[in-house]
Amino acid sequence: MRFRRRAADSSAERPAGGPQGLPGISTTGRRAATFCLVLIVALAAQATRVQVFRKKELDHNTANQRLTIQRYDQPRGEILVEGSPVTGSVETGGRYDWKRTYTDGPQYAAVTGYSSQTYGNTQLEGVYDDLLSGTDHRLASWALWDAVARRQQPGGNVYTTIDKAAQQAALKGLGRQKGAVVAIEPATGRILALASTPSYDPGSFAGSTAADQQAWDRLQADTDQPMLNRALRQIYPPGSTFKVVTAAAALADGVVTDVDAPTGAPYPYVMPGTTTTLNNDTPACNEPNQSLTQAMTASCNSVMGYLGVQVGLKGMVAMAENFGFNDAKLDIPVRAARSNFDTQMNQSQLALSSIGQFDTAATPLVMAMVAAGVADNGTVMYPQLVDKLTRSDGTDVQVMEPVRYKQAVSPAVAAQVQQLMVDVVQNGTGRNARIAGATVGGKTGTAQHGVDNSGVPYAWFISWARPEGSSAVPPVAVAVVVADSSATDVTGGGLAAPIAKSVMQAVLNR
Repeated sequence: MRFRRRAADSSAERPAGGPQGLPGISTTGRRAATFCLVLIVALAAQATRVQVFRKKELDHNTANQRLTIQRYDQPRGEILVEGSPVTGSVETGGRYDWKRTYTDGPQYAAVTGYSSQTYGNTQLEGVYDDLLSGTDHRLASWALWDAVARRQQPGGNVYTTIDKAAQQAALKGLGRQKGAVVAIEPATGRILALASTPSYDPGSFAGSTAADQQAWDRLQADTDQPMLNRALRQIYPPGSTFKVVTAAAALADGVVTDVDAPTGAPYPYVMPGTTTTLNNDTPACNEPNQSLTQAMTASCNSVMGYLGVQVGLKGMVAMAENFGFNDAKLDIPVRAARSNFDTQMNQSQLALSSIGQFDTAATPLVMAMVAAGVADNGTVMYPQLVDKLTRSDGTDVQVMEPVRYKQAVSPAVAAQVQQLMVDVVQNGTGRNARIAGATVGGKTGTAQHGVDNSGVPYAWFISWARPEGSSAVPPVAVAVVVADSSATDVTGGGLAAPIAKSVMQAVLNR
């Protein structure tokens, strides 16, 4: 007998989840699973955001001690002057294995900055922290693998452009006075001296002990501000040293075509739109129609203010900016403060600005660029403090090449301004900068400041020098400012010129 199999009731055997569902999983279960999946995706996204996109931010967060521990778990790379280290490292036996030491710390503090386990890094120590601490990817042979393995290389080295003799002369010349010196090699832009006084010992707070904290607190409380880098980070009214820029503008714009011809400048000179005369500091300037040579040699405010107004605001701004004014990103590689020449002024303000007063203010670095640009036939080179970066074994990581900043004036105009500066040293206010066997060009400046000009004047001198009889680009240009002195002769010629002379001699004697 044959039997026909009865078809199964499909509705009775269908899983609870529906035609495509899974046995035993309810709608509530599916929702829970979906929610968990969303949480997992959100967690992965957050982890990716933190570990990838916020890595740099978190690595450098002050609360993150991992990088600090890593930075000091091996000797730090060196900063060198003329091939010799001016830094070192010593074992501590504490939480951080090594700490920074400095050879002649106060002498090079404006160059090196500091590397402190507690207070961080500045200047070259800060700009090249990754290289010096061994975390720079350029130090690795297998950069990708070292990055994955977080393997730290021995610290690299920073070779500076500093000339030891010039640096020593700068510090000795400044002595206990507040001030700064910058010396530049005009043809390359290499910085030969970078000094700021009073200085400090960066090794005194390099560790993390109570003594380090006390040393730091003393420096912070010092009203003389020894940790202020006056060469790079402080601006001062440049006074009559700015007349070099005004002379260059007058010649470049054709306002003056013959340095020995009358300029047409009246005396007394009443500033436009006012009843105020622009006074001079010497009777030699108190006559009308003087030449540019006479005005520069005797440092005549009335003539130079008049010429600045004749050039006009646009021309004066352009010339100032050719020499580095108004540049907020002047990195050497340490960033310098922005030197200022106002871009909006009335004519009386322009007259004052053209003699380095009103709101005109400059770092010693930029005023050294002015002298160096004139010395290098009108070409201003980008100032640089570093020659090269190397690995610990001496192989090069990066070699710095000279870079032109701007062509400030033509060689013909530069030659005229050079002669004006030579006349200042030979026959005018810059006689204290004369050097036997050398041709020296310079310009003095005594800048007033304070309420009703009540402050002690800033004494300035900018200059360049080359061996007598040579037609080559001078090997050195210098800017000196003495910002606070107890000397009786607080003038650029009396106070700053002798310091510039000693720095120039150090370079010429090389």
